Amino acid sequence: MSDTQAKALEVAHRSAHAMWLADHAAHALGMELVETGSGSAVLAMRVQSSMVNGHGLCHGGLIFALADTAFAYACNSFNRRAVAAGASIDFLSPAYLGDRLYARATLHHQGERSGIYDVKVENQAGRLIALFRGRARRIAGKLFDDADA
Repeated sequence: MSDTQAKALEVAHRSAHAMWLADHAAHALGMELVETGSGSAVLAMRVQSSMVNGHGLCHGGLIFALADTAFAYACNSFNRRAVAAGASIDFLSPAYLGDRLYARATLHHQGERSGIYDVKVENQAGRLIALFRGRARRIAGKLFDDADA
């Protein structure tokens, strides 16, 4: 790994740590931050009984929340604050009580102010549950002080 890659990975880890400390929504849903990288993130969530709808399936809004959270960690991995400008999701397979879902976010394009990120949501067996695309918009501020680096 080059020095540039190592620095980018350190920035991604520190950015994720700063976000994780205040991410009450992710904590309340039992999400776990599995992996972070420059422009990428993996989050996991176990489908609990409180997440199952009247059809016995994981509620789509909660699958969206997992994908959206992975997207947030990926687009904020450069220590530049970013928020969602829009997102869409396609549900491909159902998720069930007890499933462990993984949302894998990757950078598709990042410009100076806006970016596009793709997220695959899969279950523990690797079955594709949903595809999410998020559009990010950078806003003022950083997640941590560069002087502390």
